[in-house]
Amino acid sequence: MDLHQVDRRVGLDRESFKQEYLDTCRPVVFTDLMDTWPAKTKWSIDYLKTNYGHIRVPIYSENYRKPGKKYLEPDKNLPFREYLQMLESGPTKYRLFLFNIFRHAPAMCKDFTIPTITNGFYKEFPFMFFGGQGSSVDLHYDIDMSHVFLNQFHGRKRVVLFAPEESRHLYQMPFSVASYVDINHPDYQVYPALRKVTGFETILEPGETIFMPSGYWHYIEYIDGGYSMALRCSNSYAQRAKGLLNIAKMFVVDKGMNKLMGENWRTMKAEIAKRRAEGELV
Repeated sequence: MDLHQVDRRVGLDRESFKQEYLDTCRPVVFTDLMDTWPAKTKWSIDYLKTNYGHIRVPIYSENYRKPGKKYLEPDKNLPFREYLQMLESGPTKYRLFLFNIFRHAPAMCKDFTIPTITNGFYKEFPFMFFGGQGSSVDLHYDIDMSHVFLNQFHGRKRVVLFAPEESRHLYQMPFSVASYVDINHPDYQVYPALRKVTGFETILEPGETIFMPSGYWHYIEYIDGGYSMALRCSNSYAQRAKGLLNIAKMFVVDKGMNKLMGENWRTMKAEIAKRRAEGELV
């Protein structure tokens, strides 16, 4: 496995972004895309606790993808204030993701603006992601196939990315957008196809934005407890159609079979992924 550093750019204009990154489907870190947003300094933990701490939120642990009846289900629901206190207190595996706080707090929408770096942003779906120090996000790509602009507000994240062309060698689990390989400690004896994989990595700092092109695999580690907001965009009907198909496969087929078969379903998928990945190596 070979990882290269993601480009870091300041002052990147619309046309240069299109030519160098959007059209070529290559990730990039903007160091200044959110500089004019009040949210950059306003959205502190104290601000969120004081104004929105009463909201009840679903939080998830590493059990999220374990097969069985609770597959893709939250561990528990609790007041947002209590979860933010967990982030402040030190390492925790609990995460809160795809959280549309703006449904509860529409005034927060005034604290940021939709970027003009490209067209096609979904204004209705700004999602926030929270994680405790030491938590991580399993390797996956986003089910809806949108381009993602991930804006970091608090804490640092390590982000590792792989292009869609690497899917087979990453042992993608069928009927899902996930892989369960450990990219920090790749076992080339068990997963020999990983030797062929090339990707990118970076440390995302507060105030920075990373562009993750459609279909890009990403693994994320929370170096510190922190949070970010994802803005999504797409100008492709083909990408949108593929996203709808992914949603149908994952939430109808995969989730249903997990509840019916549990660990046996995961074993079957892992065997299929292994045959696909290593078929080219014979």
